[in-house]
Amino acid sequence: MPNSNLLGSAFSRPAFDLREEVLNPLLDENGIIGQAEAILAELARGISVDRYPPISAPHPSEPTPDPEARYRALVEQIPAVVFIADLDQCIGQAYISPHIEVTLGFSREEWLEDPIRWYQQIHPDDKERWSREAAEVFLTGKAIRSCYRVIACDGHVVWFQCEAKVVLHDDGRPWFIHGIAFDITELKRTEEALQEERNVASAILDSIGTLVVVLDPRMRIVRFNRVCEETTGYSFADVRSRFIWDLMSLPDQAERFHNALQEVQDGRVVQDFEIAWENRAGAHRLISWSLTALRGAKGDLQYFIAAGTDVTVRKRLETAVMEVSGREQRRIGQDLHDGLGQLLTGVAFMSKVQEQRLAEKGAPEATEASKIVRLVNEAIHKARELSRGLMPGLAEPNGLMSSLEQLTHEIREVFGVSCRFYSDEPLLIHDAAVSSHLYHIAQEAVSNAIKHGQAKQIEIDLRNRGTSGILIVRDNGSGIVPAPRERSGMGLDIMRHRATMVGGSLAIESDWRGTTVTCRFPLGAEHRETDH
Repeated sequence: MPNSNLLGSAFSRPAFDLREEVLNPLLDENGIIGQAEAILAELARGISVDRYPPISAPHPSEPTPDPEARYRALVEQIPAVVFIADLDQCIGQAYISPHIEVTLGFSREEWLEDPIRWYQQIHPDDKERWSREAAEVFLTGKAIRSCYRVIACDGHVVWFQCEAKVVLHDDGRPWFIHGIAFDITELKRTEEALQEERNVASAILDSIGTLVVVLDPRMRIVRFNRVCEETTGYSFADVRSRFIWDLMSLPDQAERFHNALQEVQDGRVVQDFEIAWENRAGAHRLISWSLTALRGAKGDLQYFIAAGTDVTVRKRLETAVMEVSGREQRRIGQDLHDGLGQLLTGVAFMSKVQEQRLAEKGAPEATEASKIVRLVNEAIHKARELSRGLMPGLAEPNGLMSSLEQLTHEIREVFGVSCRFYSDEPLLIHDAAVSSHLYHIAQEAVSNAIKHGQAKQIEIDLRNRGTSGILIVRDNGSGIVPAPRERSGMGLDIMRHRATMVGGSLAIESDWRGTTVTCRFPLGAEHRETDH
């Protein structure tokens, strides 16, 4: 906040060399600051000090104060430090408003009696900047608007936002300088507190092992934590203001993420979902995302918060475990068919021979032998059914349809439950792994319906929708009790994982009328693995 009284007296007092203490650090090779110094020196020679601006004596007949008195009364009510210095024709008077005592603890008399007090009270870290800006004001007449720290009478620091300007005559001669300084100390303290909170929040975001992305209402990235940078290979500067789906290489997954954000914006709940991100090296990382909308006091959308967990390695291990499980299942099925099945067939043949011999002798034990033969044949039938369930014929394009039809037949035979398979049109799948995952989803859903829902009627529906397929298992059981994801059964988790493995999604709806399990999956690109 440049003060003409301060500057003028500073030049006239030998104890204070303005060039040495204020302007020397500002001299540059072009001599611009030297020109400003010359202007300041010339203006300072004739400035005198007064407590108030000149006020004309009112006419005795006038009942009210003159305009100058009104102006002064108004100025002195302003909760800010107002200063004015008349520079016209080297004859000047300085004024500072009484708010100086409120903010800094100095009286107006103390402040104006010492012409260098203002410069002395400026915080050491702000003096050079103040000197530069003050010189520019007197050199160019340009208005100044800046913030400074000033040391108060008792030593505490006060922040001022200062606005000042030198007013010139039409011919360019300085007329007067005036300005105002607002105490913004509380604002600065609040800013510092907020900055500290932001620093703490940033430290937390960068220390947790979760990917955190903050998006603005237009779904552009405004925060990208350290784990995101490490996972993708991109820095925050690389992705700032980009749409988050720009980091997703597969168009259908980018669209899925966009749709999920739209659902959150509309106030709907979005379950955790997995999306493949492409890192800078071109490898894919599978991320499990959860989304939250941060709204203001009036309900307006302010930010999206996307938190993600890198499940690439976990999914790879799960896939390996399931592959091992599948191989073991097929081995057991083969053993049932080739080993136990053949052994039971041999027992059945021998029992039949024994039955015939006993019957020829008229022995009463022939009836018991006949029962043994019947039970062994039933055991053979069950073993074959189990064998087919453990290694269904899914290699052919129509293998899924045939296997689901066979599954419903076995459910009717074994459990006595009404079970039917429907398909509106043939759905051919050329990937045996996809057929296997879908078959086991249906198998698990049917098993849950019987074991947990005590269902008496079950329908399996396979639909072809051109670029996608839908597998629906519907029952009339008692339903399932919803549970948090972390406490859901292993069977449900495996079903969800299998749906993910075919690039699809799984939805489960349950009420008193029964349970419906729906798996939607793409056709033609049934399974996409993340890069190793």
